[in-house]
Amino acid sequence: MQPSNNTRVLGVIPARLASTRLPHKVLRTIAGRPMLAWVYAAAKACPQLDHVLIATDSRQIVDLCNQHGWPVQLTSPTLPSGTDRVHAIAQLHHADIYVNIQGDEPLLKPEHLTALLRPFRHPHVDVSTLKVRCTPDNIANPNAVKVVTAADGRALYFSRATIPYDRDSASPRYWKHIGLYAYRKAALNRFPTLPASELEQAERLEQLRYLENGISLYVEPTDFDTIGVDTEEDLQKVEAVLAARP
Repeated sequence: MQPSNNTRVLGVIPARLASTRLPHKVLRTIAGRPMLAWVYAAAKACPQLDHVLIATDSRQIVDLCNQHGWPVQLTSPTLPSGTDRVHAIAQLHHADIYVNIQGDEPLLKPEHLTALLRPFRHPHVDVSTLKVRCTPDNIANPNAVKVVTAADGRALYFSRATIPYDRDSASPRYWKHIGLYAYRKAALNRFPTLPASELEQAERLEQLRYLENGISLYVEPTDFDTIGVDTEEDLQKVEAVLAARP
């Protein structure tokens, strides 16, 4: 079950050129296509999205989008996060739900976005995100963000640390967070009005701003893991996966 038929859902792909660890990464070629092309194609294939556009701070990315006929909007280079960039788009383009589709997730599948929108069948859900079972090699990896949730799927905490702590060798289930988000417009509009929180700054995880201000995030499970590209090593891993696809 998904949002009702009269609910307009807009997918926004924040695409920042000046990435710190891997500059110009959304323009890097993976298996013969720019990284951004893989993300856009997967988003366009999701039937629950009414429209998809790319939000960028770069004329170079605008030129790439125009070359391929991808809808694009130039936004301020001073915006500090992807959520802020989606919020800027929300001031220009009407929707009931906005989907934040990271531009550095070339292994994105339409199924991720379908799952992300599923919690909105409940009217009390304002923000959603995703989780996938954490592989053993990522349990202690600070680059793989872990999430713990309540029984109803509400996020209790996100951390780069290993949570929960397995004190008595109980072998708990570990869940890796996938950094895709969907927001009702009112919740998205609140984000830039809230000060950057202490936990957000410590963990470098912007979703903690919502939790520290009493705004619930609901976390939907997915069977499909992704590799967010932050380093050259990540790029090579994704290249191997995509090159092996039929």
